[in-house]
Amino acid sequence: MKKHILMLLLTLGISIMGHAQKTITGNVSDQKGQPVAGATILEKGTQNGTTADDGGNFSIKVKTENAVLVISSLGYKKTEVKASGNSVSVVLEEEGQELQEVQIQTVGSRNTKRTVVDSPVAVDIINVSDVVNKTGQVEINQLLQYAAPSFNASKQSGSDGADHIDPATLRGLGPDQTLVLINGKRRHQSSLVNLFGSRGRGNTGTDMNAIPAASIKRIEVLRDGASAQYGSDAIAGVINIVLKDNVGEFNGNVTYGAFNASTPYSGDIKSSGIDGNTVQINGNYGFKIKEKGFLNATVDVMKKDHTNRPANADKYSIYREQFGDAEAKNASLFLNGSIATGTNSDFYFFGGTSYRDSDAFAYTRSADSPRNIPEIYPNGFNPIIGTKIMDNSLSAGFRTKLAKWDVDFNNTFGMNRFMYDIHNTLNASLQTNSPTSFDAGGHQLMQNTTGIHFTRHFDNVRNGLNVAFGTEYRVENFKIFAGEQASYSLYDVNGDVVTTATNPADYVYDGNGDPRPGGSQGFPGYSPDNEVNKSRGNFAAYLDTELDISDVVTAAAAVRYENYSDFGSTFNMKWAQRFKLSEASGIRYSLSSGFRAPSLAQKYYNLKFTDYVSGVASETLLANNDSPITAAFGVDKLKQEKAFNASLGYTYKKGKFTATVDGYFVNVKDRIVLTGQFDGSSLGLNVANVQFFANAISTRTIGLDMVMSYDKSFGKSTISTSLIGNLNKMFIGEVKGNEILNTEEDKETLFGKREKYFLLASAPQSKFGWNLNYNYNKKFNTNLRFTRFGSVELIDWLDTVDHYGAKIVTDLSFGYQFTSKIGLTIGANNLLNIYPDIQDTETETGGNFDSVQMGSNGTFGFARLNFKF
Repeated sequence: MKKHILMLLLTLGISIMGHAQKTITGNVSDQKGQPVAGATILEKGTQNGTTADDGGNFSIKVKTENAVLVISSLGYKKTEVKASGNSVSVVLEEEGQELQEVQIQTVGSRNTKRTVVDSPVAVDIINVSDVVNKTGQVEINQLLQYAAPSFNASKQSGSDGADHIDPATLRGLGPDQTLVLINGKRRHQSSLVNLFGSRGRGNTGTDMNAIPAASIKRIEVLRDGASAQYGSDAIAGVINIVLKDNVGEFNGNVTYGAFNASTPYSGDIKSSGIDGNTVQINGNYGFKIKEKGFLNATVDVMKKDHTNRPANADKYSIYREQFGDAEAKNASLFLNGSIATGTNSDFYFFGGTSYRDSDAFAYTRSADSPRNIPEIYPNGFNPIIGTKIMDNSLSAGFRTKLAKWDVDFNNTFGMNRFMYDIHNTLNASLQTNSPTSFDAGGHQLMQNTTGIHFTRHFDNVRNGLNVAFGTEYRVENFKIFAGEQASYSLYDVNGDVVTTATNPADYVYDGNGDPRPGGSQGFPGYSPDNEVNKSRGNFAAYLDTELDISDVVTAAAAVRYENYSDFGSTFNMKWAQRFKLSEASGIRYSLSSGFRAPSLAQKYYNLKFTDYVSGVASETLLANNDSPITAAFGVDKLKQEKAFNASLGYTYKKGKFTATVDGYFVNVKDRIVLTGQFDGSSLGLNVANVQFFANAISTRTIGLDMVMSYDKSFGKSTISTSLIGNLNKMFIGEVKGNEILNTEEDKETLFGKREKYFLLASAPQSKFGWNLNYNYNKKFNTNLRFTRFGSVELIDWLDTVDHYGAKIVTDLSFGYQFTSKIGLTIGANNLLNIYPDIQDTETETGGNFDSVQMGSNGTFGFARLNFKF
């Protein structure tokens, strides 16, 4: 081990010159004559290789007289040619791939000559168009849920903003502990902080559903700690979304789907018939710009109706009349382009804009509730939390060659703006004068990253050395905007805003003598006191290397330094190796340190809201981390989360069979959580409870990921099958409090049993998926998929454990290609209409189910028409 490390360090700046017998030049194109940029060319039996430029051209010095070149690229069949002359011309045939061996461009390895199997860390490659055409998933989160072993995403209901942006996790860690990239560049997070629901509590995350699937060529999922390579948020891993770059062909889809709302329980209130009607239309087209440039554009529009799985009123007196997925209207435009500026340089750009108008139902207000005005809603009402979510991004850069180094100068901007529009509601303290809709304000996160990156592959250093280094500077800004006055204020009988000088006798009471609350029901507006405008800067520098020490040993090392303007510096390292056991198999391992900076939202978010415990409302203040109230309760300033990652894996590939099995261990210290609720009645702020963000716990996660695939062709038929699986177990360490929070009761309140179960539910103990696909003559296709979601347990409002047993969900689809331009796929997800185990309405959501992996909507039938010309 010490010898390998010494060798790596000694060779970083040394280039050992060798000799080759001859130089081969060539060109790689597809069957339409278009260049295949980035195609990989390897000399068979060696680690000697290169890649094709934007025009499909390459040059390689071969080491043997009768060399054989192996040419491959994502989406094309691998081809071998003899380099008998000084030049070759290769035409690649298209071939769809899913979770198979392809060349890695950015994620996990900055070496473009790596494949999934010979990578020293675990990577999944998902061909998005292939998956979309066989399944009914219309959103990225749901697509990854079934395609990547340790990726989990859950639909929320009754969770305020989380109903509109799904929290997603990798390897059971938080939504904010997975870094998302687009074309290798950092993607901004959402401005939303998840406060309610059983997933992602206290976390921010990235809204991947803002990126249309029609714009995506493939998704690379790095299932390994990568903070030393990519920076903050990469504790659990990295998801890299690679946008389409094809030209000269229009691809479009029209999809319709709906849920079968037949639930397995009886009662006066039950769902039946069809709901959740979904219509999606998208189109993608690429334009060629001169000889080497392109512009690829995607337009996507989608409309989803509410689903409703209400609680059983016969059995329970407290229930939600409206419980299910939010209604949403989405529109997005994404671009990806490049313009050649010279033989070895180009200007590139990508990004897009998306808009989501979404409505979700809050808890039911009964007719006799002090929160209702019977003159406005005689039968009570279901407040609707509406949102307007705008997401914009633009990345632009210049790539060139500088003394054999690939240089990439880039600037990436991203912004997420999340505004609340609360309707079908009222401010009870205004009584009959209350409006029924309110502008409740919102929040915004802006991020801008500027960086320069250098990469070079030294063919003659041992069996190949890849060196990458660079520096970045990132600026982030977080804002909270106040809503209209009536959305957050409490009024007296005279219609004046209540202040500390207001006589309690002038408060508004209902007929039972209970005070009527202020603010918009469902979600209270942000007041001027909540407004925030905070920024910070971050400087980073990194070195990332890979060395093929011999034909059987590969080593990778990375170091990264980061300095944040608001909490200081961090230094992280990573070491990984792969040992080739035979031509078919190998073992790999990695060790790394990691970190995650507290988000600006976690530091500065604050709100006074209405919480419900067993249907009883109380006012709760979430105080920001800089607040004197937070300091008075003994909560320290937020600091970075620190992690240690270790993995050990085995890879095997022979013929059409590929298998990878990777075990992992992730230890996270000073993990940031949203605390429980402390007694706030003595604060004089008209609140019953107060809670905070705090570095309160440490967690240890151990698990195992497996991915296996096999293809077999006979005659005109092809059968392909794949198995993905994840076993996962999280352990929560002792709750940490300072001398003020040092009693067992305080620690239970800080992060108690209920909060621990919520965190553990984000790390389900198992998920397995088996996929079987049959294709005949490239015309008929059928896809059968079984997914087993493991059991989950949660604590309800009665402090009892709700157990959700393991369930198997079956998906089935049939596709037929009528012509080379038109095809149709029909099918059903959750064909057998499987639901989670029914609980009572003391769940966190107030419905029969909490938020669990498989969802609670039942069967989804769909039809998708695809066309191209």
